[in-house]
Amino acid sequence: MPEEKRKVLVALDGSEQALEAVRYLSRLPSKKGIEVVLFSVFTAIPEIYWDLEQNPKFASRITDVRAWQMQKENELREHMVKASDMLKKANFPGKNIKIKIQERREGITRDILKEARKHYSAVLVGRKGAGAVKNVVWGSVTGKLMDKLSFLPLIVVSRQRNPGRVLIGLDQSEGSIRAVDFVASVLGDSGAEIGLIHVIRLKEKQEVAEAEIAINDVFQKAVNRLSAGGIPIGNITTKVITGAESRSAAIVKEAKLGQYGTIVVGRRGLSKVKEFAIGRVANRVAQLAKGATVWIVN
Repeated sequence: MPEEKRKVLVALDGSEQALEAVRYLSRLPSKKGIEVVLFSVFTAIPEIYWDLEQNPKFASRITDVRAWQMQKENELREHMVKASDMLKKANFPGKNIKIKIQERREGITRDILKEARKHYSAVLVGRKGAGAVKNVVWGSVTGKLMDKLSFLPLIVVSRQRNPGRVLIGLDQSEGSIRAVDFVASVLGDSGAEIGLIHVIRLKEKQEVAEAEIAINDVFQKAVNRLSAGGIPIGNITTKVITGAESRSAAIVKEAKLGQYGTIVVGRRGLSKVKEFAIGRVANRVAQLAKGATVWIVN
């Protein structure tokens, strides 16, 4: 059978911090069938300013500005080539890596979202950056993507521990199962270690017992799907945490204690115990998990 291809959009801004997304991708235990597009939006100086070059009063200044822009464009291209070389050294085939730089059209976030609709499987972005091309807080772009990217999984990359140790936050929603399926599709046959966690805020023994029974079926369903995707059953563990004040904080704490480098949560869901948008949990986990990369699966 032909190998299934997954095209991944890596959004870069020319900063060293943004390269963490590339480093993370290079360290994934499975690179099978992954095609990478390294994408950056370049903010060019408006054409109206070039008209001033005809005015002797501004000619020398515009020449300096033109030289500055050319320098920044070259720096960005060197940055993208560096990112490509990192992936090649990690055994990504050169034919599966593409560099794409475009001028800003509708705004950085909107341009990334528009590109993401071109048959990608996921979007990777650094938690924060410091745009080398434009004085822009890349972290704000990441935050906007978390709000707006509802049609693809978003992977928010931090300086991480082991990307092959993955903690999946589960509830009883379809969103959680989609997160499990995405992990299986990306990391199947890789030998990754998977932890499944469910956080219960209830404290009453009877209610906790009922909630634990209910989540057991979800755990089994998740284990079956991961196993079918190629993850050895011996590499999968389950855990229920009860009496937590905050679901997101409990997930992040468990990731730190268990030395998980990747946390996976569904973007939306509805807890059976209490009406509750798991999208809020996803956003909060991404904010708190400064030592782990977070996959937010649509």
